Amino acid sequence: MMTTSTKKRLQFQVEGMDCAEEISVLKTEVGPVVGGHEYLSFDLLNQRMIVEQSADKEINTKDVITAVTRAGLKAQVITEDTSQKETNNPDFRRQRLIVLALTAGSFGIIGLFLHAYMVGGFRTVFAQDGIETVHKVPLAAQIIYAVSILAGVWSFLPKAWLALRRLQPDMNLLMVIAVVGAITIGEWFEANTVAFLFTLSLAIESWSIGRARQAVARLLDLSAPNVTVISEDGKETTVSPEKVSVGSRFLVKPGQRVAPDGVIKQGESEVNQAPLTGESVPVAKAVGDLVYAGTVNGSGTLIVESTKPAGDTTMAHIIRLVGEAQSQKAPSEQWVEVFARYYTPAVLGLAILLLAAGPLIFGGTLVAWLYRALVLLVIACPCALVISTPVSIVAALAGATRHGILIKGGQYVEAPARLKAIALDKTGTITEGTPQVVGVVPFDTHSEQELLERAAALEAHSTHPLAQAIVAHARQGGVAIRPAENVQAIPGKGATGLVQGKSYWIGSHRLLEERKQETSDVHLKIVTMTEEGRSVVVIGNDSHVCGFIVLADRIRNSTPKALADLKQVGIQHLVMLSGDNRATAELIASDLALDEVKSELLPDEKVKVIDRLVTEWGQVAMVGDGINDAPSLARATVGIAMGGIGSDAAIETADIALMSDDLASLPWLIRHSRRTLGIIKQNIIFSLAVKAAFVVLTFAGHASLWAAIAADTGASLLVIFNGLRLLKEPWRLPK
Repeated sequence: MMTTSTKKRLQFQVEGMDCAEEISVLKTEVGPVVGGHEYLSFDLLNQRMIVEQSADKEINTKDVITAVTRAGLKAQVITEDTSQKETNNPDFRRQRLIVLALTAGSFGIIGLFLHAYMVGGFRTVFAQDGIETVHKVPLAAQIIYAVSILAGVWSFLPKAWLALRRLQPDMNLLMVIAVVGAITIGEWFEANTVAFLFTLSLAIESWSIGRARQAVARLLDLSAPNVTVISEDGKETTVSPEKVSVGSRFLVKPGQRVAPDGVIKQGESEVNQAPLTGESVPVAKAVGDLVYAGTVNGSGTLIVESTKPAGDTTMAHIIRLVGEAQSQKAPSEQWVEVFARYYTPAVLGLAILLLAAGPLIFGGTLVAWLYRALVLLVIACPCALVISTPVSIVAALAGATRHGILIKGGQYVEAPARLKAIALDKTGTITEGTPQVVGVVPFDTHSEQELLERAAALEAHSTHPLAQAIVAHARQGGVAIRPAENVQAIPGKGATGLVQGKSYWIGSHRLLEERKQETSDVHLKIVTMTEEGRSVVVIGNDSHVCGFIVLADRIRNSTPKALADLKQVGIQHLVMLSGDNRATAELIASDLALDEVKSELLPDEKVKVIDRLVTEWGQVAMVGDGINDAPSLARATVGIAMGGIGSDAAIETADIALMSDDLASLPWLIRHSRRTLGIIKQNIIFSLAVKAAFVVLTFAGHASLWAAIAADTGASLLVIFNGLRLLKEPWRLPK
């Protein structure tokens, strides 16, 4: 499930790679050159082929490019020196297909009018007195039709020839046979229509992939065009993001995009992080907060110190992973690919059988049965079936990314739709993962204000999570923090120091016991709170205990509704996994819609729980932070990380990352996955139904060549637009 690779990898830009059939041919030709097709993966979205070096075979770029040429395509190596412009030029093949389709269509119309004029009208051209009718076409009209046919077949004739040489019939060869057959029996208009409509369908197919490619490009083209770097002497210089070194300071003006990732050194503002997380509400940022490449600054001016090079930002990781996701096929896509591999030659064999046996068994002329065989070949073309699934998967991936959900491959698009049970890690998933002050308990004459002042003074420079939570809470309460003097840390227990000239100490229950200042009443209160899953920090002086501060990891605000929504969308079993003690886990779970709670678990024990759930429920997701929960994420059917922007480890680890770091997006993901699966099924059923209907009409003698290719092209267009609906997902992420 989770894989990493340190092997040598080369990427090739492959011009004209627009559908699964071309990928199949590339596997056949390039696979043997690199040691097997398992060392190949494909990014259909960006027309790239990725080659991994096998254990016993060095990658020879010259041999790879030659093999790609044999497949009827063109390739070039993508290197670090290859500019972005060179590898992302407009798709000239798509433009060429459009020109050829327009040429074929124009000459076809001219030929049709000339044909009608010379034979006495359109009624004569389309006269159909039975299937055996042969239309007489004047020589002048034949010449015009021939130009149209040549323009139409020009785009797929080389591939048809390669398929014939390999003895592996494909849709290109089927169309050439249909065109040649129609010409042979004198049906020039039908041959012209087949060539034109098939070229048009190829252009539509190429356009659909281009549309999805542009959608992702717009989604991810979020880098700032330039960055204003501030030198040590205060001089401002404008450079490209790639030239900003780690540690450099740069200026981000209101409305500008941040580039690269960094930490704010001066200024305050609200930053729109929607490009990465899907969140519609800007996030307040101040000194010390992280900002990420691709996000948009609000009304304040910021000075940011770079923490990562441009190629290693969170956005760069997302762009790379979205690209690589195209090489991972969904189960339905794999099924269609296997089906088409056997379906095309089977139909060719059926057409030959129909031609040979039809006149003998059912009677009629050879010309009539040849026409029927040609119609069968045309309608059997799996174009609509083959293109429907990859377009839907690409659109689904892009739609999810737009909503802040990074799906790492086509096979994981469908997985959430089939989930029966979900296991959720407690800390950082169900809860916020960071301690927060939930209570301040002063003793005797001390006030909450005094207690917070002394605690914050002692903890002002500490990096401990509890200390930082106390300081943050004091700031939020408007407490003026004056750092204590002569602060001395007591490892694992607390610290001492002077606050306004008086000695105070702060620390754990253990430190209180060692100082022998604990009373039975204080002991009871601390033990009770600890058993409730809370952390207690005690503050005192040399004579008495001043009070204590209670901290806890809070449940995320969105968690209760998210879990309820998961039940509503049909998840049957929700489990919380925690390494905390039973009391803490049960306290957290008490108000949540959970079916099972497992506490005091080590990482390997979490894996055992996942194994049991998989045995009991079959399809199980594990939701965790992507780092500590890595073994459990790997063992589950699908691993989902609470990604959080900036969490590179989480993004790299799981199959799916929730970039908003919010469980509220999980029900949306399941609905999106089910809708994707539904659209894919609709496309497959519709494509096969159209073909089945025309097969029946063909045997009955009521189908024509032009109607068959028109139906196939129409089916292609409908399934493409149906798949592209996933780019505009109707469900919005909960706010």
